[in-house]
Amino acid sequence: MRYKRIIISDLHLGSKASRGDDIANFLELNSTDELILNGDVIDGWSLKRGGQWRKRDTKVLRRILKYSQKGTNIIWIKGNHDEFVKDFLPLIIGNIKVCDNYFFESENIKYFVFHGDVLDFFITKAKWIGILGSIGYDFLLWINRRYNWYRSLRGLPYYSISKDIKSGIKKATNFINDFESNAIKLAKKNGADTAICGHIHHAEIKDSYMNSGDWCESCTALVETYEGKWELIEYHKKVE
Repeated sequence: MRYKRIIISDLHLGSKASRGDDIANFLELNSTDELILNGDVIDGWSLKRGGQWRKRDTKVLRRILKYSQKGTNIIWIKGNHDEFVKDFLPLIIGNIKVCDNYFFESENIKYFVFHGDVLDFFITKAKWIGILGSIGYDFLLWINRRYNWYRSLRGLPYYSISKDIKSGIKKATNFINDFESNAIKLAKKNGADTAICGHIHHAEIKDSYMNSGDWCESCTALVETYEGKWELIEYHKKVE
């Protein structure tokens, strides 16, 4: 399927949680005029903690480069896990642009795309707490992978334990609501109508706010059709 625009975030390549095969398959099955990678593309935090770069991670980068070779405009927005690129910003290589945030206009609507970590106190003010939380989240995703491996043996569909836990905890729900509200305020402050984020691994489409989710558990992408309609796609192919 070809789209006017595809937005994905939180690939976390280099971490055990990253579903690299799903990402590569999704990119192979779809094409677009513009691909926006909204932060945490490469998980520098995980690699520093001893994470391993695998063939599936390289496969994803090759798919992205193939997009570029075919003329797709690629925007890579810096996230907190791939902050190692900050010293090179802004960086433009052919059809690939690496930046802090990105503006575009479509169907007379102005969009402000940013990863979302600037809204997170634990990342901006107390980074060590954010790293600690990341380790706990990695453990939760490990449980999620083991559980879905068992479900696949029984012929059952993919199920996200961590997503269910987040939706059932009041504090997590409040955090997501506050995140959305602050994202909209920041977009308005920058002269845009709609905010598009990643970071919190919670996919959403609303009038003034959208989130592309992640590729560790939900495996979601925001896509814009040539008619200007936004859709949220969830893609699961392989349980690891």
